[in-house]
Amino acid sequence: MKNKQTYLTRGVFALLLFVILGYAVKFYPDQLAGIDSPIQAWLRGDLPPLLTNVFTIITSAINPPIIIAWVLILVMVFLSKGWKIEAAFLAGNLLLHGILIKLIKLVYQRSRPAIPHLVEEGGYSFPSGHAMATAIVLGTLIIIAQQRIQQNQMKRLVQVLMLGFIIAIMASRVYLGVHYPTDVIGGALMGFAILNIEFPFYDKLRFQWRFTGKQK
Repeated sequence: MKNKQTYLTRGVFALLLFVILGYAVKFYPDQLAGIDSPIQAWLRGDLPPLLTNVFTIITSAINPPIIIAWVLILVMVFLSKGWKIEAAFLAGNLLLHGILIKLIKLVYQRSRPAIPHLVEEGGYSFPSGHAMATAIVLGTLIIIAQQRIQQNQMKRLVQVLMLGFIIAIMASRVYLGVHYPTDVIGGALMGFAILNIEFPFYDKLRFQWRFTGKQK
């Protein structure tokens, strides 16, 4: 793949940014307050009830039981179409996220924001598991849409909607008080890094499977 190095470079750079941010979270949390606090105050405002309801619904779509359910449904749909590598890519990335997020949170052990939480949430704060899951899973679907949807306008619409949902999830976690802005940035960075590092290998295997008739 001629662009393999480009994807790997992007992935490594995003991973480096994550490590730098994680270092600041671990050793300079007070300095990050100058970044986090103004964004929290601006985004949360007076906590209008309508916005609270909207963000609560949005964030619930990525709660573990829900995301597992709709990923399994998509995996079955992909398999029914003969898209074996896409099904494995999606299911594998959700599983990878589940393993990595627990390990990474144990490394940083950042407490959640000391502000009112509008939803119940336990565990550590950095990075945001919702933001990371959304970046990885919807990022995977953006890649699959790019390869499988033939009509360009529909392809772009689907990709823009999924990107918008990633941003909405990130905003919801901050608005609901369960994450700092730097938590959701960290989650998105890790998801972006993983996808870019994985993509050249996934794309090569996909080509091989289609070339040898293992899948459509």
